[in-house]
Amino acid sequence: MMFFTSIESVLTIVILIAVGYFLQKYKWFGPDFSKGISKLVVNVGLPCSIFTGILANLTVGSLGNLGIGLIFPFGTVIVSYIIAFILMKVFKIRPERRGIFLNGVANANTIFVGMPLNIALFGEASIPYYLVCYISNTISTWVIGIIIMSATDPHKEPGKKSFNWKKVLTPPLVGFIIGLIFLIFSIPVPDFINSALKYLGAFVTPLALIYIGIMLYNAGLKNMRLDRDSILALVGRFVICPIIIIVLIMIGTGAFGIVMPSIEKNSFIVQSATPMLAVLPILADQYHGDVKYATNITTISTVLFIVVVPVLMLITQYIK
Repeated sequence: MMFFTSIESVLTIVILIAVGYFLQKYKWFGPDFSKGISKLVVNVGLPCSIFTGILANLTVGSLGNLGIGLIFPFGTVIVSYIIAFILMKVFKIRPERRGIFLNGVANANTIFVGMPLNIALFGEASIPYYLVCYISNTISTWVIGIIIMSATDPHKEPGKKSFNWKKVLTPPLVGFIIGLIFLIFSIPVPDFINSALKYLGAFVTPLALIYIGIMLYNAGLKNMRLDRDSILALVGRFVICPIIIIVLIMIGTGAFGIVMPSIEKNSFIVQSATPMLAVLPILADQYHGDVKYATNITTISTVLFIVVVPVLMLITQYIK
């Protein structure tokens, strides 16, 4: 039953992505429209959605369990970097692709695909568990990932900063922190403000998916190429990462007796196999990497996740 439910949810997502794809194809949007959507989702909609989601789905008593849950997605990120580094060395990936490869395997598109996907599959109650993955991914991308991109830059400029701490403190993360403050100190939110924030948060899912459709059209599906390095990155993102978090969950619940509700397990597993970072080509360009390679694996992973998610949902039924 869960398998067919996941297929229906993914098909809903596909329809919204297709709307963005075809509207872009028929020139409905100007050249800066996608940038506007991106800013609106990240800077307005997502913080509002996260804030209201925390107040609606969390209690002070549940915060401790949520903190323990951070071990699993962050542990997955660390192990993913290690395995990706080994694969990079074994298969002698070219210098201009190394930082892209490491980031492609370890870091995911938790904003534009992760949150809509989680809500479609598990409902609003899964938002706290999505947030745990989002926090892990944000720290990984803008701290570890940027350090790696800088270190593997074939033309690194002397004295260039490895990362900017301001990028870690993103608007969604700020929304999360403010939400926690309101929750812990039981600060009341007037009904009219709460309603306004819910309306603003409600456009995250459709606009995020329409944005993905626009990006897929701009990248050009005909330009997708499956070479050895691309296949390795896709295997890392869609096979190795889910295996890592499944193993960590089994160890945590079995050997250490950590109690995890099924919605938390399922959220973590699904988030481990969301597509690669939407900003990966931008980072590749900034750090003198292979932009075509970054664009290629980002595009292919965004298409492939439609097939991967139902398979993962089938697997989750057998994880206790």
